[in-house]
Amino acid sequence: MSQKKNKSQPPQVALDPPEGAAPAPAPANGDGEGDAEAKKKEMEELPPFEIVEGSRIPASSFKFQFKNVEYSSGRNKTLLCYTIDRENQIYRGYLEDEHVSAHAEEAFFTKVLPQFLASGKINVTCYVSSSPCVSCAAAIAQCLKRSKAPKLRFIMARLFQWEESEIRGALRALRTAGAQLSMMNGADYAQVWQNFVEPDVTFNEEGNMEEQGTEQGIFIPWEDLEENARYYEEKLNEILR
Repeated sequence: MSQKKNKSQPPQVALDPPEGAAPAPAPANGDGEGDAEAKKKEMEELPPFEIVEGSRIPASSFKFQFKNVEYSSGRNKTLLCYTIDRENQIYRGYLEDEHVSAHAEEAFFTKVLPQFLASGKINVTCYVSSSPCVSCAAAIAQCLKRSKAPKLRFIMARLFQWEESEIRGALRALRTAGAQLSMMNGADYAQVWQNFVEPDVTFNEEGNMEEQGTEQGIFIPWEDLEENARYYEEKLNEILR
């Protein structure tokens, strides 16, 4: 599975972002030493990491990042979709890693969720494209230990490096802290599709915007979705025993 890198400072999250905020563009690739130097300089000028926050994920990004394959080649970022139920008011949004060193999970639990903790009991559901790394799991556990207000469900598309003993211990510690952990199944994917996904947008030859079809708003599962979900659920149950 793809690697998540450690952070060097707390991620910055906009507290009131515009709806449907788009990810920051990636730096262009080039050939030759001159392009390599330019790319290095450009990367140095970028912030060390950034969290993109919005309300809707492009359909193509959702299908790629949340696909529950065993070997997640190329999926080197984490998407986190959250629902917060506070006094029968529902708040939704998503966070996405950028520049690969950001961690959406820690950003949510240290920058977004604390805004809701002072108002009493809340129900929090997080759908994530991959289970948390050790440091993110620790940050989530600390949040749950500091405050008994949130009741947390953490629903994951894939397990990140689940063979590693540190990861397995981090997941058990997260469950001990009070989080309900499970893997995404077909019903979960349909729920996320309905509440967090938007049609992909392209432009025709005249420059006019066109929406790509989304199968009339219905999530169409890939062939082995449920089989992969059962596989991951078995591995998660083994870890949490």
